[in-house]
Amino acid sequence: MPGRNQFSYALYRLVPDLERGERLNVGVIVFSRPLDFLGARTHLDEERVAAVAPEFDPKPVRPQLLAIERIASGSPDGGPIAGLDATARFHWLTAPSSTVVRSSAVHTGLCEDPERVLDELFRTLVLTQRG
Repeated sequence: MPGRNQFSYALYRLVPDLERGERLNVGVIVFSRPLDFLGARTHLDEERVAAVAPEFDPKPVRPQLLAIERIASGSPDGGPIAGLDATARFHWLTAPSSTVVRSSAVHTGLCEDPERVLDELFRTLVLTQRG
C-alpha cells in the first residue's frame, strides 16, 4: 500500500538494579497493521551493563531478548505466543511487566517502510552510545 501508514513502536529496557531504577535500551519493536509488519531487534551491551550495575549477571537476559525477536517474527521456536496473529503478539510483547527487561510506553508515527523505521530506531536508540 503506497503512502504513509500508521506504525507503533516501543523500546525494551534493561533495569539491572530495581532499587536504582537505571535503564539501558536493549531493543525495539515496530508494528504496522496496515503494512502487515511486526519486527523486533535486540542488543545487549555487556560493557554498558557492567558500568551501570557491576554485580548484575547479564547472561540470563540474552534468552529473554532472543525470545522477544522469535515471538515478534512468529518463529515456530518462539513458543505458543509466536503462533498468535501479529496484533496479539505486539500487545503481548508490549504489555507492562515487572521483570528486568521491560517495554516502554507504545509510541506511534507514520511511515512508508516499517523495516527501515525498525533499522533507524534500533541504530539511534539502542546501538548509539551517549556520553
